[in-house]
Amino acid sequence: MPDHLRMHAAISNLSDLSVSDETPAMSLTSAAATPASTPESTAPSAAAEERTPLYRQLADHYRHAIEAGTLAPGTRMPSVRALMERHQVSLSTALQTCRHLEAQGLLEARPRSGYFVRTPARASVVPVAEPRPWVPDLMQYVGINQRVSSILARGLQADVKVNLAVAHGSPSLYPVNELRQATMRALRDHPLLYGTPPPGGGEARFRSAIARRALEARMNINPEEIVVTHGCIEAINLALRAVASAGDVVAVESPTYYALLQTLESMGIRVLEIPTSPQTGISLDALELASQTYDNIKAVIVVPHFQNPLGSVMPDAHKAQLVKWAESRGIAIIEDDTYSSLGDDGNIPAAIRSWDTTGNVIHCASLHKTLAPGMRLGWIAGGKWQWRVEMLKYAQTRPNEALAQIAMGEFMDSPRFDRHLRRLRVQLREHRGAMAEAIATYFPAGTRLTQPAGGLSLWVEMPGRVSSEKLFDAALAKGIRVAPGSLFSNSSRYDNFLRINGGQPFTRDVDRAVRTLASEVIRLLDATD
Repeated sequence: MPDHLRMHAAISNLSDLSVSDETPAMSLTSAAATPASTPESTAPSAAAEERTPLYRQLADHYRHAIEAGTLAPGTRMPSVRALMERHQVSLSTALQTCRHLEAQGLLEARPRSGYFVRTPARASVVPVAEPRPWVPDLMQYVGINQRVSSILARGLQADVKVNLAVAHGSPSLYPVNELRQATMRALRDHPLLYGTPPPGGGEARFRSAIARRALEARMNINPEEIVVTHGCIEAINLALRAVASAGDVVAVESPTYYALLQTLESMGIRVLEIPTSPQTGISLDALELASQTYDNIKAVIVVPHFQNPLGSVMPDAHKAQLVKWAESRGIAIIEDDTYSSLGDDGNIPAAIRSWDTTGNVIHCASLHKTLAPGMRLGWIAGGKWQWRVEMLKYAQTRPNEALAQIAMGEFMDSPRFDRHLRRLRVQLREHRGAMAEAIATYFPAGTRLTQPAGGLSLWVEMPGRVSSEKLFDAALAKGIRVAPGSLFSNSSRYDNFLRINGGQPFTRDVDRAVRTLASEVIRLLDATD
């Protein structure tokens, strides 16, 4: 049977074909038919089919699917064999279809893998500007927890289909099956575990695994110095209580993650928000200016690697300078190093503590972002405040339960942990890159975007006076959740910013969500004109 007759038969029967999950069911009728204005025009004519080559009819239909987002960038195109069987066409027609789409820039051929939908050429991305210098104002946080909790509660109560607000990866990125097996082995090997109180400070194997991993960041930490905590936020809480009291002054990065702002308010600590570069981290010049203005700063809290939300990385020279500066002024450094394993290049950057020779750096971290978001397992090494950290931990929450520590210690000691980290870095780079590409493509002119070399988040600056909280509410109404910039400071300085999660696969649903967000930004931008 000639190809055009096979094609005509395929058109009428296409909706009955079985289609794989990767390739949605499609009808070619729309590609071949003319407008139905008369009874005679309800079916494609043989003359029309003769005028349009068969491979073009098929290519046009897949082109429409790609442009509509039904076939998202990176999606595998049905194989030549699948096209032949699905549409009842010859090998020559199937090949011409793919080659025509490739010539149009819609597909790319990958050796021994087939054809894939090509990611559009990167749109021009303007990076987020360096912060304008400002004199840090001393603030007593009042009402931050209420404001943050109100925003978070609205997000939790909404019917959210796509959540772009979180700062951890998708569950599919973590080795949940292997972790479950490690937990079962821990229970099997320690049958009396739940009948025995956990050891103070933490399980020996877990603490030793952390100490060995610390060597990669050029730190030499005694396992006995490591105090296991309920995630990094408890570690930060212990560090603050060890060095400061209500009414004392602490310097923080601006913007910074909102859980820290809530913690500072709960302790009655006065705060200096320090301008922070999306490239190099906290401004050392602004810190010096703050120390000249306020002579009672007790501590500075920094996230030196892939900072949340900026994604900045502090250069080694800045780390060394910060350690020297803080030591000379009697100011403690509280280092949150949770994200250091998530660099695209696979290298573990040197921790700030690696420059410390006097115990003036309190090092905090967790596995929440790198291994197990569902398991709040962190740690703190208290430096010269070690005794206070241990006392406060015991007084506040007692030792962590042992099961998770035993399981994670065993997993971290095995090659499986490094394999997971290598895979996680590759996936995060791909997902974050796809998200950045979509934002650059769909959002209106004037949008700025960070381009971090690792981590989980993108920091987006919207043009004009678009309110991130108004966008937050508008997006929730459409089933999309984002993190408004107003969450990341006590000031209104970041109200036209968003933190967008880059740690989940860029599916068609995510692509549609970004398109919808862009439309809402444009609507709000028009309303401010």
